[in-house]
Amino acid sequence: MPFLVLLVPEGALRLVGYGHDLRVFSEDPARKGYMVLNPHASKRYFANQKNATYGNAEPFLAKKAPGTTRIFVLGESTTIGYPYMHNGSFHRWLQYRLMHTYPDRDFEVINLSLTAVNSYTVLDFGKAVLDYEPDAVLVYTGHNEYYGAMGVAATKGIGHSRALGRLLMNLRSWRLTQLIASLTDQIGEALSGRKTDLRENLMKRMAENEQILFGSEEYEAGLTQFRKNMDELANAFGIKGVPLLISNLVSNEKDLKPFISIKDSEGRSADMHYRAGIDFYKKGDWNLAKNELVQAKELDALRFRAPERFNRIIRDIAGAHRRVTLVDTRALFEAHSAGGILGSETLLEHVHPNLQGYALLSEAFYQSLKKTGVLPAPATEMPFEILQKQMPVTRVDSLKGEYEMMILKEGWPFNIPMPAEEKRAKTEEETLAGALVVKQISWRDAMGRLQTHYAAGRDTAGMLRVAEALALDDPLNAVYFDNAGKLSIARGLDRQAVHYLSKAFRLENSFERARMLFVILLKMGEPEEALPYVRYAAANNTSRFNINELYALVKKQVEARKIRQ
Repeated sequence: MPFLVLLVPEGALRLVGYGHDLRVFSEDPARKGYMVLNPHASKRYFANQKNATYGNAEPFLAKKAPGTTRIFVLGESTTIGYPYMHNGSFHRWLQYRLMHTYPDRDFEVINLSLTAVNSYTVLDFGKAVLDYEPDAVLVYTGHNEYYGAMGVAATKGIGHSRALGRLLMNLRSWRLTQLIASLTDQIGEALSGRKTDLRENLMKRMAENEQILFGSEEYEAGLTQFRKNMDELANAFGIKGVPLLISNLVSNEKDLKPFISIKDSEGRSADMHYRAGIDFYKKGDWNLAKNELVQAKELDALRFRAPERFNRIIRDIAGAHRRVTLVDTRALFEAHSAGGILGSETLLEHVHPNLQGYALLSEAFYQSLKKTGVLPAPATEMPFEILQKQMPVTRVDSLKGEYEMMILKEGWPFNIPMPAEEKRAKTEEETLAGALVVKQISWRDAMGRLQTHYAAGRDTAGMLRVAEALALDDPLNAVYFDNAGKLSIARGLDRQAVHYLSKAFRLENSFERARMLFVILLKMGEPEEALPYVRYAAANNTSRFNINELYALVKKQVEARKIRQ
């Protein structure tokens, strides 16, 4: 009877459309048959709904198309590409490389990451993707286990019980619970006279005044929570036989002093180890410097950087479960850092990589995907050095990341004053990046204005970079691939033009795309590749020219080549 009493208002609230469906996926309103990450999915995890975060809307077919390789990406703010977002994210670096290394294959790299979440969200999202035919799932998570949504510091009211945590998350899916939470939040704010200040950064709202000492009960609870959630995730993937690739974690050791340093009973502190580490670093004594700097990070009482034991947990889980692969990102970062000590060479502040770091993160996952057999041996591979040169991250993207960092570091817990503004006229890239940071324009609007700016200056290289960026950001839009193909032709990049135009043709067959493709392929002396497009153009001719004669000629040429071979 009590249960039935609850069902009546719950049903009524659903009928009137109150509240939100909190399932992981929802149907894409713009494309029939496609799914996207539900924009409200994160609200299952946040006690204060005003702190709930939103991820990417990257559509994918509910039923995977034949021949498509589908890869899901799970994690936190690093995994979603903060502070660059869009093409700064490692999954876009990976996607771009896959597009160019395997031009005749279709890849979906779908990022389901959210900022300020932890292994609870990764576990739930990971189980959800198993219903959508993944060929592999990539995970980078761990830094938010203490302060992220459902983290140890955020769930003191329910202790460290996973069962109670699960119950709470499930209750938040009820519309009645959502109504009660909304009312209690409003009453609480009215009684206290304090409202959630959304102008403060999310780090401060989630973690201020929450110190977690090394070896404390809360510290150990975070380790236990992470281990159990990740172990459950690995079990689920092992049962389904889906490859799960879990990366170990990186964080700034050298160029970030401890946030909160507390002396222990023997007078040792994080600051003491940090100063010793910097002294050894200056002397070139890398081993001692590494030991001291890692110890300083371990003793930092503001636990924004995951403890070293998290990497041991990740390694142990990868070793204990079939179909789980350890991605050794840390080793790759250390190889690109002086003395193997992580700092500003690859990281922006405490945990978020710079563009070089995101490129390395993509490289670590790419190599692991090849080793596990998810990716076939490529005929011609895009080398990492070429990827770094060609990746379509625009100047607006990189500046936007710089500006985001200035704003972040100005607030708690960094408290670094923003540099004085230079007294000079701003470039168009700087203007657009500034507008992006304060959300005056969308990213695609910024790219459109940047494209217009480059066109006015007849900068075809800049125009091509923007066109590639747009195609990478929206791989279901054939027009973006058309533009990238045409600009590649203008730049004399015929093979790249074929790549983009053939992708556009696969998305939407058309006479004009077929015509452009066979013209450029015949010009390149590749009649075998041109023949299917000539055949299509002849069968769907909308021009005033007789393409049947060309088709017969190209067919004879291909047959003659086969005889000679």
